[in-house]
Amino acid sequence: MRIFFTFFIIILLSTTSNSQIKMSLDDAVRIALQKNTALKQIDNNISTFESSKRASFGNFLPTVSASGSWDWTRNENAASVMSIAGFNFDIPESVTESRSFSLGVNSNIVLFDGLSNYASLSQSENNLESAILFFERTKQEIVFRTISLYYSIVEIEQLLNVRTEDVKQQQKTFETIEERNRLGAVTLADVYQQKVQLGNAELDVIRTQNNLESAKSNLLFFLGLDVLEEYEFSKDLSSDEKLRIKTDAEKDFRIISDLVSQALTYRKDFIGKQLDLESAYDGITIARSGHFPRLLGSASFGSSANTFDNLLESKRYSAGFTLSIPIFSGFRVSNQVQFAEVRAINTELDLKDLERKIKQEIQQSLLDLQAVKKALIVSENNVIAAEENLKIEREKYALGAGKLLDVLIANTFYTNAQTNFINTQFNYVKLSEQLKYNLGILNHTKYE
Repeated sequence: MRIFFTFFIIILLSTTSNSQIKMSLDDAVRIALQKNTALKQIDNNISTFESSKRASFGNFLPTVSASGSWDWTRNENAASVMSIAGFNFDIPESVTESRSFSLGVNSNIVLFDGLSNYASLSQSENNLESAILFFERTKQEIVFRTISLYYSIVEIEQLLNVRTEDVKQQQKTFETIEERNRLGAVTLADVYQQKVQLGNAELDVIRTQNNLESAKSNLLFFLGLDVLEEYEFSKDLSSDEKLRIKTDAEKDFRIISDLVSQALTYRKDFIGKQLDLESAYDGITIARSGHFPRLLGSASFGSSANTFDNLLESKRYSAGFTLSIPIFSGFRVSNQVQFAEVRAINTELDLKDLERKIKQEIQQSLLDLQAVKKALIVSENNVIAAEENLKIEREKYALGAGKLLDVLIANTFYTNAQTNFINTQFNYVKLSEQLKYNLGILNHTKYE
């Protein structure tokens, strides 16, 4: 039964990959950038900000409108009798028609509106730039999340290899102990003890396999793909990634103040929030413009005639200025100013909170990365030491000079050391990408 289980796991892992679609990390990131719904919505919203910018620029241009009319009137009067001084006069029926044509062109331009038009243009430009930066930051977030989800799969794949190899070794040990028990070299207690150890190893394989399927499902759902489709992912870190781990682990990180300064320079969300603050200040200017006079310029041209041929013979020109001075608006303008000022204050508070959050994220990422950097060396040495200790305990037990319990303990230490080393490797890779994301330098353009 145990042999059947072992071969079942091996066959399952080997045969399922035959019908699977291969997906590399680069493929996953490209799919995420193409199919992510939130990213598409942000991209669609950018067009509305571009339209608002054009509309704000249009406030500086004159408005032009043209009009034309044609009227036709027909009067039909029936025959009648009109009495004058006792005499009756017959008035015959009559028909009269009249036509009129008119043409006009009007133009208006805002000459001064309390600088509202300038503030509106500045606000629309800031809003557009902020939306573009938010779009870029969202791309970085998608890339980071995709990398994290993908590496989780690769990590569990390696853990599954460790668990599967452990089952093989436990099976071999179990068969050896069974044979030695038949020869009377070991007790039946050793057989049952090893049987329990083998069963636990098999359960670990099943749990790890379930975790792997869950990790695959999480990635496919995030990519917007069918979670029931079969995909084959990488089962190990690439040679470049392994080299980067060893190379980066030997480097010393810069002081945190330098990293914070870099983040405040490159973080798209921080720059966008600064633009939001400028936009809020523009909103104050727009609201305050209601207290200032408004000056409009106008010009018009018109012509009218009773026949179309004479339409342009009689012309009418006009030009003028209109100055409107606000005296009292029922506190409406003051209310708008107050709302704009509060929005600016809140935006400024959000900007300060974001700056503190960036500092905290970088500090935490740096501390975690430095801790994992030290753990890499320790965990790798632990694997070597645990492997050697397991060999010694197995040899002692084979010679009858050791106990099975010591072999089981040594095997557990070795399996845990391998697991810790794999977890530490992938934690380092993920934390490295997280630090880049927190610094705002995670490159997403290479995937587009």
